[in-house]
Amino acid sequence: MIAALRTFYRGENAWDILRLSRRVLIGSAIAVLVCVVALLVRGLNLGIEFEGGSVWEIPVPEESQGAEADDASTGSGSASVDSVTTDDVASAAAEAGVPDARVQFVVVTGAPDIFRVRGVLGPDADSAAVAGALADAVGVDVESLSSRQVSPSFGDEVAGKARRALVVFFVLIALYLWFRFEWKMSVGALIAVGHDIVLTVGAYALFGFEVTPATVVAFLTIMGYSLYDTIVVFDRVKSNERSLPARSHFTYHALANVSLNQVLTRSVNTSITSVLPVLSLLVVGAGFLGAGTLAEFATALLIGLLVGSYSSIFVAMPTVAWLKGYEPGWAAAQAAADAAGRHDSMEAATQALAAESYTRSAPPRPRKKGRRR
Repeated sequence: MIAALRTFYRGENAWDILRLSRRVLIGSAIAVLVCVVALLVRGLNLGIEFEGGSVWEIPVPEESQGAEADDASTGSGSASVDSVTTDDVASAAAEAGVPDARVQFVVVTGAPDIFRVRGVLGPDADSAAVAGALADAVGVDVESLSSRQVSPSFGDEVAGKARRALVVFFVLIALYLWFRFEWKMSVGALIAVGHDIVLTVGAYALFGFEVTPATVVAFLTIMGYSLYDTIVVFDRVKSNERSLPARSHFTYHALANVSLNQVLTRSVNTSITSVLPVLSLLVVGAGFLGAGTLAEFATALLIGLLVGSYSSIFVAMPTVAWLKGYEPGWAAAQAAADAAGRHDSMEAATQALAAESYTRSAPPRPRKKGRRR
């Protein structure tokens, strides 16, 4: 066990990651399809900052918070506190002039739980009258309610800035990778980043999580993280490609596999050290301190980190390997390997790379003894 861990830590594995990636890509394709269907059918649960309208938060009296409130925190059924349910609050809001109001029971740590009501005032509705009706439905004083209004133009402005930032990000990254490496790696990186964003946004549509400006910031952060890990992989592949002997006949498949095994430890360590702080945000910040904004940010970030931790290995690099397989030089090397029955030349490629560069495990070069006079 210790020897296996030592081998993994040194990047001396001989795993055929590209062959394994075919199965992973099938699972990713199914997940992407499910997320796309969820986006088209269910759509996103946009926050008030994007849709505009009014929000009322009604605190629940502490003596009324029973055990049934635990069901509300999981989102199962119609949340209730004693005899008051989310359906009752929604009915009161509709009678007061807020049709199609969305009511959510929010469990707050260290403070009274609340009913959060979101909706758009009808043409003849009055905000004060709605607040009074909601207070009567829950059984609290109207002074304890908090409300706020957001203009729809503000939501359009936030959504427009998010779309522009996304487009600019993709264009700049594509150009940078094209000049830094090659256009095939630019395509692979963009596919991996798009894969991460679709899965993360699709998870929000699938589970009905609310999308807020903090969530949008998390989406942009996810793209940066996914891109960083992908560039690390590409840089190692390019470095190994330049180090290969001029007359080597190794396939790009073998070269990519050797490079992926070398950076796998770094990718795993980066993912672990990135996920742990985000988990602390969810557990401590949102769970114990009740910071809702942290939960909105950390949830999207956690999903994106988990997805992005494997996309650079199992999505970006296999895409590049598939594109490179059509180049005349690499296609000829692959054909020669298939004809000779050399389906796995990873060991030979590893030895060739070790001969061209020094590693921690490579023996030092013997010194030449000077001629004594």
